[in-house]
Amino acid sequence: MKIKSQKDFFAGLMFTLVGVGFAWGAVTYNVGTGARMGPGYFPLMLGILLAVLGLIVTFTALVAETPDGDRVGKIAWKPLVFIISANVVFGVLLGGLPSIGLPAMGLIIAIYALVIIAGLAGPHFSLKLALVLATILALGSYFAFIVGLKLQFQVWPTFITG
Repeated sequence: MKIKSQKDFFAGLMFTLVGVGFAWGAVTYNVGTGARMGPGYFPLMLGILLAVLGLIVTFTALVAETPDGDRVGKIAWKPLVFIISANVVFGVLLGGLPSIGLPAMGLIIAIYALVIIAGLAGPHFSLKLALVLATILALGSYFAFIVGLKLQFQVWPTFITG
């Protein structure tokens, strides 16, 4: 069979591989049953669903005709580097890095860093807009996770809270 849409084919292949990976990783946990779900139940079902969706997209890419074949373009390195870096910095700031002596900076500072670094990935960056977005995201996260769900993790750096 001839690939009629490269973008859809490779996106479907990626979905399938990620779904199979999640499903495979989930079976190491207690899956349980539909009535008494274990910690591995949701990731297993989500992985299976993602793999099936990927197979459907891959099959469609082999069957559905597209005008130009939807060729895969060049890799956008700048957005890729900034988005991955933003997530790594978020994780490091949220939990700290004891091996180099960096304490946890907390949720609020981690969110501000995430939004500002990820904002640099686009063609136009506005610090004012990034700060407004970070403020909205930080407040929403605080109220959802700390106030609403009562999760226990650091909100501010220890040098502020003591």
